[in-house]
Amino acid sequence: MSDEFIFGWHAVEAVLKREPERLQQVWIQTGREDRRVKTVTDALNELGVRWQVVHRKELDQRVSGVHQGVVAAVSESREWSEDDLLTMLAGSDKPPFLLILDGVTDPHNLGACLRTADAVGVQAVIVPKDKSASLSPTVRKVACGAAETVPLVRVTNLARFMRTIQDDGVWLIGTAGEAENTVYQADFTGPVALVMGAEGKGMRRLTREHCDLLINIPMLGHVDSLNVSVATGVCLYEALRQRLA
Repeated sequence: MSDEFIFGWHAVEAVLKREPERLQQVWIQTGREDRRVKTVTDALNELGVRWQVVHRKELDQRVSGVHQGVVAAVSESREWSEDDLLTMLAGSDKPPFLLILDGVTDPHNLGACLRTADAVGVQAVIVPKDKSASLSPTVRKVACGAAETVPLVRVTNLARFMRTIQDDGVWLIGTAGEAENTVYQADFTGPVALVMGAEGKGMRRLTREHCDLLINIPMLGHVDSLNVSVATGVCLYEALRQRLA
């Protein structure tokens, strides 16, 4: 049997495109006969992967979430280690561009952050092994395929990892509401890691202390904070604007 299930068309298509060897079986909701279904089933036939048309009730029983009419059984994905990431960065000709999420436990927020990270060219997303959402089917579905393109690296000691990349010249920019500098005053052009805190609580004290610079997002309305995935998007796109300039 499979180690896990994925669902949603973007997630299934991403595995089909990038890691087809992981696909074990696919179930498609009855009544779907559009071009997207034909493209996927043709590819599955070519690979020799079993697929079956079933009623929606069977899909609902297999996964919890909005499956969009497709569920796939897949083998367990490769888990990136800290050493894997450091090796990848050492061999890259591009300056590091990383996202660190300290205690983001909501799978929808983690999935949304992965999706934005992919869009702006982040090389990896780093999370602590404890107090963080795992790479669940919900995360993969929300990420719309980005969970298969952006490595999610779970580190045992986040503070130690931050010190390690600092020693390698990576500038750590963290977000905090009380910071004096805004996101638009920070320099994201070199080797950099954006550090975002947990929903509501922000960064833990030790994480904050390891940041080289703290920034805030200007808030002119009545609310005093943004959802962590929205705030991540604001900061990452400012970083991308600078890196493309």
